[in-house]
Amino acid sequence: QVQLAESGGGLVQAGESLKLSCLASGKTWTIGGMAWYRQTPGKERELVARITRGGVPREFGDFVKGRFTIRRDNTKNTVDLQLHNLTPADTAVYSCDAQAQGFDYWGQGTQVTVST
Repeated sequence: QVQLAESGGGLVQAGESLKLSCLASGKTWTIGGMAWYRQTPGKERELVARITRGGVPREFGDFVKGRFTIRRDNTKNTVDLQLHNLTPADTAVYSCDAQAQGFDYWGQGTQVTVST
């Protein structure tokens, strides 16, 4: 199995930046693609960014508009999501996803709150 732990969320003001990290543990050698998603109450979970096993960013949500970057370090078993120019619309719980051996694994999520 794979365990994921997110960190780095918090309260920031509009226009500021934040770095989220996802640390994988367990059978990390089985992990293929990874991704960050976000969800707000009453809305469906939406993809923020996806990255391949080799560290190539593959897909971003339409709302990202070049503001976020995703990086992966397989030596540290981490996937980081750098958020820039945040707006209140980015307020959500951000969760890390890992695909391994046909299963999707999720972390608990980390709250990002952006104030005006």
